[in-house]
Amino acid sequence: MGLKRLLREVLGDDVRYVPSSFDIVGSRSGAIAILEFPPETPERVKRIVAEALMKLHKNVRLVLAKKSGRRGVYRLREYEVIAGEGGTEVLHKEHGVLLKVDPTRVYFSPREATERLRVASQVRPGEFVMVMFAGVGPYALMIAKKQPEVKRVIAIEINPDAYRYMVENIRLNKAEGKVVPVLGDVRYEAPRWYGMCDRVVMPLPKGAHEFLDQAFQCLKPEGGVIHFYHWAPEEELYCEAYYLLEREARLRRAHIRVLDARVVSEYAPRVYKVCVDVLVRPADP
Repeated sequence: MGLKRLLREVLGDDVRYVPSSFDIVGSRSGAIAILEFPPETPERVKRIVAEALMKLHKNVRLVLAKKSGRRGVYRLREYEVIAGEGGTEVLHKEHGVLLKVDPTRVYFSPREATERLRVASQVRPGEFVMVMFAGVGPYALMIAKKQPEVKRVIAIEINPDAYRYMVENIRLNKAEGKVVPVLGDVRYEAPRWYGMCDRVVMPLPKGAHEFLDQAFQCLKPEGGVIHFYHWAPEEELYCEAYYLLEREARLRRAHIRVLDARVVSEYAPRVYKVCVDVLVRPADP
């Protein structure tokens, strides 16, 4: 039963403030629920919704409400506690991968578990992969989990807290030697692997296009695959992403072929995070 249906009689007209969806981060016990309310939502309504959610999902011990949009290089937002107790660090599990994470200190979206599995399932034995904007390591570790014969996964992250969690998550998943954590800015760290990668993953919804230069140069001379993430309005989901990829390919004197294009998640009302997968090949001489 959904929250709105459960609370319709209790809240009456105020049921309009109840979020239609929410995120749960964490395992079977000790999870955190994250909700987004309209700015004008009464505090009384927030408390009623949070308490009802905890009754509906017995594994939730803490409920947070978003107080801001994502800000800064680390893509963090502010939260307020509206119910429950305890710290904000949890152990999250998706498709067999364990992830220790604190959503108040790092960027992490449980909604993208299916997308991470999709990308990881495409990696072939012996590939050398780079994951830019790696966060706490969900893409890198999913790749190592689903393709144990991957040669190496380079995972670059600029947020020191996310990097620290990634290092611990590599240990938790016994991926030492397969996943290489790198703390720093992609602009300065990625050149160490120019010309070495079969595949580059760019899971940053807003701003990844600024790093296409590095992504193309990381690929081997014979080319490879780029998973490019972008945000777009509903009426033009892929137009700008195609344009940005084609423009970079022309600058690199390369050809691209679109392998797939899909909506990953809703970024804002009628604005979506999309992924375009392309095969890059050098231009004919």
